[in-house]
Amino acid sequence: MTTVTAAIRANRITRSLLGYGVLAGPCYVGVSLAQALTRDGFDLTRHAWSLLSNGSLGWLQIANFVVTGLMVLAAAAGIVRAVPRGRWAGRLVGVFGASLVAAGGLRADPALGFPAGTPDGPGTVSWHGAGHLVAGSVGFLAVAAAAWVLARHQSRGLAIYSRVSGTLFLLAFAGIASGNSAPGFTLGFAAGVAIIFAWLAVVSIRLYRMLPGE
Repeated sequence: MTTVTAAIRANRITRSLLGYGVLAGPCYVGVSLAQALTRDGFDLTRHAWSLLSNGSLGWLQIANFVVTGLMVLAAAAGIVRAVPRGRWAGRLVGVFGASLVAAGGLRADPALGFPAGTPDGPGTVSWHGAGHLVAGSVGFLAVAAAAWVLARHQSRGLAIYSRVSGTLFLLAFAGIASGNSAPGFTLGFAAGVAIIFAWLAVVSIRLYRMLPGE
């Protein structure tokens, strides 16, 4: 195998991995919203999407977490390959992907009246509920940091976009982590999730296009 052939094959693999960074957001947000709008008792203004892991259809959101996490892990590998100098950014995105897989395995506890019949309050925290919170917190902090780290290896416009996206997501996470379930905080966090997944898609597309052609 010649050096040129090996480089072409490597770029194809990298492009395939980065493609999952484009698919991850629509998968997670789309599946979550579809459930949020159709499952009985779920209120977008009060309930975090993690609560969808409960009830008879909870397996859908659990699968959503795991599949999306695997996609993010693939995208993280693509970022590491595409930006050798920014490997820490890819690794931090990888932590985010792993946290999503873990969050799927560690189901969030029922709360705030969801699923239907659950007491209208915060409820008790089980071991898996606590694990879900820890996994999510680690992953959210990691991906916000990744946006800032990767900004150092991007053009000025994309660097600004990365820093703004990471900051907005971090603020949205801080709001929901405060324990306030007011509509503004809950919807703000949902918007923050959409923002950070959009960032991952934009970065993946940018890096995909920067790779040398065949």
